[in-house]
Amino acid sequence: MAVRLSTSDDDDLDVNHEINVTPFIDVILVLLIIFMVAAPLSTVDVNVDLPASTAQPAQRPDKPLFLTIKSDLTLSLGEDPVARGNLGAALDAQTQNDKEQRVFVRADKSVPYGDVMEAMNLLRAAGYLKIGLVGLDAGSGAGAAPQAPDTHS
Repeated sequence: MAVRLSTSDDDDLDVNHEINVTPFIDVILVLLIIFMVAAPLSTVDVNVDLPASTAQPAQRPDKPLFLTIKSDLTLSLGEDPVARGNLGAALDAQTQNDKEQRVFVRADKSVPYGDVMEAMNLLRAAGYLKIGLVGLDAGSGAGAAPQAPDTHS
């Protein structure tokens, strides 16, 4: 922008060719802060071994421990029904307080994902961090035997 302060015609006007980068830096810093705040919120800290649906079935342990979520959202540990509040005590009784034992979670197809996550949070709160998800083999169709997930930690 040029401004003429004098009325003489022989003065040359200088043009300012500088770019003001301060607003650009402000916008970049605001975006950086937004990403720094949002990034930790997008991570999930539940340790789960998820097998691929086309994986070969892994060998099951001799006596696997199954937590079953039925279609009516009731829980069963093995074959015995268990209340959500008593899950930790029932797990400790089944495993003799062995928190390193893997718990296999299986749920009915109609159970919402949020309820499966709630059951996994109950397991984590009880101290059982080794969780495996059980599903049917993709190639075998309906009525097939459950497929045990990978057993490596």
